[in-house]
Amino acid sequence: MFYWFYRHLDINIFQYISVRAGISFFIAFLLTMYLMPKFIAWAKSKKASQPIYDLAPDSHKVKVGTPTMGGIVFIIATIVATILTAKLNNFYIVGGLLTIALFSLIGIQDDYSKISNDKNDAGLSAKGKLLLQILSAMIVILVLYFYEHTTTLYTPFYKLPLFDMGIFSLGFWVLVLVATSNAVNLTDGLDGLATVPSIMAFFTLSALVYVTGHAIIAGYLLLPNIQIAGELAVMGAAISGALIAFLWFNSHPAQVFMGDSGSLPIGAFMGYMAIVAKSEILLLLIGFIFVLETVSVILQVGSYKLRQKRVFLMAPIHHHFEEKGWKENKIIVRFWIISFMTNLFALMSLKIR
Repeated sequence: MFYWFYRHLDINIFQYISVRAGISFFIAFLLTMYLMPKFIAWAKSKKASQPIYDLAPDSHKVKVGTPTMGGIVFIIATIVATILTAKLNNFYIVGGLLTIALFSLIGIQDDYSKISNDKNDAGLSAKGKLLLQILSAMIVILVLYFYEHTTTLYTPFYKLPLFDMGIFSLGFWVLVLVATSNAVNLTDGLDGLATVPSIMAFFTLSALVYVTGHAIIAGYLLLPNIQIAGELAVMGAAISGALIAFLWFNSHPAQVFMGDSGSLPIGAFMGYMAIVAKSEILLLLIGFIFVLETVSVILQVGSYKLRQKRVFLMAPIHHHFEEKGWKENKIIVRFWIISFMTNLFALMSLKIR
């Protein structure tokens, strides 16, 4: 809509991505702030709370009754803000909307199965959810591939592409989307733990897509120039604003959880932005907390199957620190600090090439 003002009413300021990104940020923020209390009240009236995992630390018992599926609100706010501010004829915006829509639907189905009358706290089966994620990722990636998004692979701190992945980029990109989606989902175990690292990641990724979409800046920094990719920064700003508003209600002690409805699309869109910005490898640094949580689970499961011994007191690793006696708030804030530092380092890599 705001870009329409520029095209048809000659309001020149709305041609700039930075201006529309700022507007989308505040639209998503205000819409989430307005809708979330209403959603929380509705969810409480419907007893839409996610069962607490039986093996979780005892301190989590106080969370019983906390509404879940709050992700629906900030995803809707992100979509609305994007529609109002972004160029809807931009291919990368359409792909971004498709990504969060598909993965949101998977999350909603999973969450609904947990809060339905049968109280099946397992939700969708692990295989079923993974299959849906792979299928959704394939749809997004095939669209990217046939649009001829560049298949070259770049790495941080090196100015030239490593090699052209060609057809193998399909499998690699599906892996990025699915792995990032599940990594954020694993991290969402403490109040605000996944929210703030996600906000930081989207700020970094928004900067990356803006820079790679700008021919002059990309050339100066020796980065690949992906034409029209900069528009995706508008959507990145929208989801950042929505998540900051969500944090108001999700900070400890949480009034609402995002559920899979939020964590799955957050992770998938994070992976999508990294693919567009040719920062798939750099995503390991941008989303370091998510990587850490995922690796802790892999190590725990692998060690127990191979040696019948545990590496951690409990996995994911945030539960390990809870078992060691750390207070929930201390774990959350320290993980936020780590995320801030790794994202700062990721941004520094733009110049160190």
